[in-house]
Amino acid sequence: MSLIEMKNLRVDLGGQTVLHDVSLSVEPGEIVTIVGPNGSGKSTLLRTLIGAQTPTRGQVRRKPGLRVGYVPQQLHIDPTLPLTVRRFLSLPKRVDDATARQALHEAGAAGLGKRQMAGLSGGQSQRVMLARALLNHPELLILDEPTQGLDQPGSAAFYRQIEEVRQKIGCAILMVSHELHVVMAASDRVICLNGHICCEGAPEHVASAPEYRALFGTGTGGALALYRHEHSHSHEACDHDHAHDNAPPHEAAE
Repeated sequence: MSLIEMKNLRVDLGGQTVLHDVSLSVEPGEIVTIVGPNGSGKSTLLRTLIGAQTPTRGQVRRKPGLRVGYVPQQLHIDPTLPLTVRRFLSLPKRVDDATARQALHEAGAAGLGKRQMAGLSGGQSQRVMLARALLNHPELLILDEPTQGLDQPGSAAFYRQIEEVRQKIGCAILMVSHELHVVMAASDRVICLNGHICCEGAPEHVASAPEYRALFGTGTGGALALYRHEHSHSHEACDHDHAHDNAPPHEAAE
């Protein structure tokens, strides 16, 4: 059974159609990435999936009782506000120390509990946000451009952490990203969005699709080797060839 499913979705905002004829699903345990140019409707799609945006037409179906964790693009905190990481994890609902420590550990943020939120680096802040999303042991983790503002090594490290989270707790992951050089190879399935779904499938398939190349150019597909991704489960809908798994890492173009 799919964790979440969207059928024939249309979303109109301000008198304009932002999304139309969008159908997709997320299966247990898979990493699905949505890519697309600015204004393609990526964030609107996520907001509709989590119920923050009502579709104009179409259906969104969720597995009954589905537990969802959400990591936004960025969190802006008043630098004068005295708020530790540990206190932040207990907002708005208090969690016990053991649960907080476990979530921080799973997010790669162990030892940050006593730090002030305002004093964290960008990468540390995103890992704390990830820890907060893991508190309810989500079956589906949704991330909206979670590495915005991080440099390339920081982004790659965060996506490696996401893969470790998937392996440890078995959740599915749906994320939006503009970082093609990292995220394409970090995914089991890629969905290319531009108001509608232009193409989808395994990263290798999408990188060579004419629709993808028309949006992003022909030089992006070669960056698949940047991120090492071990496939530990099967996907009936996709035929992975694993050619990128053992390729040496290289620097992607800025």
